[in-house]
Amino acid sequence: MNVGRMVFSQLIGFLPDRDFRRCVQHYNGDLRHREGGFSCWDQFLCMAFAQLTYREGLRDIEACLRSSPTKLYHMGVSGRVSKSTLADANERHDWRIFADFAQIVIRRARTLYMDDPFGEELRQSAYALDSTTIDLCLAMFPWARFRQRKGAVKMHTLLDLHGNIPTFVWISDGKLADVKVLDQLIPEAGSFYIMDRGYVDFERLHRLTAASAFFVTRTKDNIQLKRLTSRHKESAAGVMSDQIVVLATADSRSHYPDKLRRIRYHDADNDRFLVFLTNNFDLPALTIARLYKARWQVELFFES
Repeated sequence: MNVGRMVFSQLIGFLPDRDFRRCVQHYNGDLRHREGGFSCWDQFLCMAFAQLTYREGLRDIEACLRSSPTKLYHMGVSGRVSKSTLADANERHDWRIFADFAQIVIRRARTLYMDDPFGEELRQSAYALDSTTIDLCLAMFPWARFRQRKGAVKMHTLLDLHGNIPTFVWISDGKLADVKVLDQLIPEAGSFYIMDRGYVDFERLHRLTAASAFFVTRTKDNIQLKRLTSRHKESAAGVMSDQIVVLATADSRSHYPDKLRRIRYHDADNDRFLVFLTNNFDLPALTIARLYKARWQVELFFES
């Protein structure tokens, strides 16, 4: 007979529950909306369990948890679990309680993994930015119309490559252009922001430069650039050229008047040529190419 703590309880034990209670008190969570004795903590435990066990809906959560009612107490759930109770809690409990608690947990996790290597030795922070589309049932979520018969939202995520920890998550309309999420970011001076071509908007990229932050992205085919000088070509395999450039048209230069660095690189693994743009002029060209390759971690995060 197992007399030890349940695995779920052991995992939850690592969370700062005192900080959660402070978040609840800050927004008067349990005082304003305590549905049938179902507290914010009960709601959090149920939804955490659902995430860890890949439940597919409220009815699935209810069926799974109520299949072993004697174990709920040992999991820390004191309220009665039902589909309607979960639905009411999700609708009425203040979402800011969980958002603030998430930021507390993220800050703690980043401290633990701040020296975790990700393939490149950087003293600065490095972030990968991307989005994923989450399909929704249009009949249930008519406000999320994406196409004529399809509903969806986008989850924009900024991933700290030291530990692959999300530091910023923003849910938007499914039709929103990815580049517009740059308006929501507060750049961190000295950090690297790694993005694909969908985020190339020179007015927005110049805000990163003005904030003393660095970016690494790929250029688009229709962007006209004027070469000023060529840097000393590295002997590293894959680096074809390393140039200092400016935007060629007056209209483009009005949005980004500073110099840029253009690196041509041959990806031998996939036999393709890539052209990177960055505002960092100090790191070796091969390091810039490898930083862009590390952007794939955010894709893996979406798949997990």
